[in-house]
Amino acid sequence: MKADCGTLRLLAALVCLYLFPLTTSEARSQQAIVPPQNLRVLDAPSDAGGGLIVLWSEADYDAPDVRYQILVGEGAEKRMVAEFPANSHYVRDVKWPWWARVDRPDVHQFNLKSGKGLELKNGTSYTVTLAVVKGTERVEAPPLRAIPGPNWVNWNQMNNLLLVLLFGAVVLGSIRTAKQRDIFLRRIPGLDAVDEAIGRATELGKPILYLTGAGDMSEPATIAAAVILGRVAKRVAAYETDLLVPHRDPIVMAVCQEITKQSYLEAGKPDVFKEDSNFFITTDQFSYTAAVDGIMLRRKPAANFFMGSYFAEALLLTETGASTGAIQIAGTDSDHQMPFFVTTCDYTLIGEELYAASAYLSREPIQVGTLRGQDLGKGFILVVLALGTILATVGVLFDTDWPRIMLDLFKDLK
Repeated sequence: MKADCGTLRLLAALVCLYLFPLTTSEARSQQAIVPPQNLRVLDAPSDAGGGLIVLWSEADYDAPDVRYQILVGEGAEKRMVAEFPANSHYVRDVKWPWWARVDRPDVHQFNLKSGKGLELKNGTSYTVTLAVVKGTERVEAPPLRAIPGPNWVNWNQMNNLLLVLLFGAVVLGSIRTAKQRDIFLRRIPGLDAVDEAIGRATELGKPILYLTGAGDMSEPATIAAAVILGRVAKRVAAYETDLLVPHRDPIVMAVCQEITKQSYLEAGKPDVFKEDSNFFITTDQFSYTAAVDGIMLRRKPAANFFMGSYFAEALLLTETGASTGAIQIAGTDSDHQMPFFVTTCDYTLIGEELYAASAYLSREPIQVGTLRGQDLGKGFILVVLALGTILATVGVLFDTDWPRIMLDLFKDLK
């Protein structure tokens, strides 16, 4: 009778196990723990040194209630530097691109870096141990030694190198095309009006006022304004019209003096050039504005050019210029001042039109080709943004990793 009862209990247990199998987490929790397999400790790739990576294979007992411990040192100096659940820290979780991964996505990876009491020095050997803890059980893998050091190449940023080379090839190809044939440039009314403004000033016998903005030579808008000044000065020299260029930065003044002198030389009128056409006023914002307004009211220039970056002085300058009846052409990348230029000037170059002005006026193949290459690059970026949005959405909706193959190519990774 006792044997029959034991047999019945065994059969009932087997039926229950068949009908109600253990969940994955329960099955894993009942697995006996063994030392981590395939443990490796390597110098961290693509870094400046001071880093190690620990790799080991996924185990059957990996579960939230099982924990891994990373220990550094030997004997009495051994200390724990990290502890985390066993179902975390995989290769797929590290923000490295797919081409820089050191192993399969399901392999465990932990990055050891200097900080929080740990200092890893380049060229020094360190002993690293990995332990597994489950309740009262604890086992350790055999310790391994590794030496951190700097790396010559950051493979994480190979995509940036590829994109730079691709963009450079596009620009060079565009320059070659510009040398062989004319490239269409969208008409910019403000630049078409430059000849009209200079001609009007010549007919009236009045000077031309040209401002390079409030920035210094480190700002792209100021550089663009100085380059455009060279194109304007070349045409002014041909008409022998007076040119006034007041400055609030001595470095910008020196650069513009040389640009203006070269323009007069290229126009074949070096004797018409005046050294004092570029002159310094003051670095103070509103003192400079008051002085320029005074020049406008006294000399009454027939054409005013406002190129570069501007701040609160923009409206004060353009309103005074409009009151004198001058033709006013502005160009700026200062979006906070753009509405004032649009309402008070006859023509306004908006944003990147300021940077395209030099190529538009000169039609030099190198500048036109560079401009075309930049436009192709912008179009490529727009396509990448649209495609990346679609791929990221697909990856989230279908919980798949394959879109990452494309997305990693356009990430700025460290």
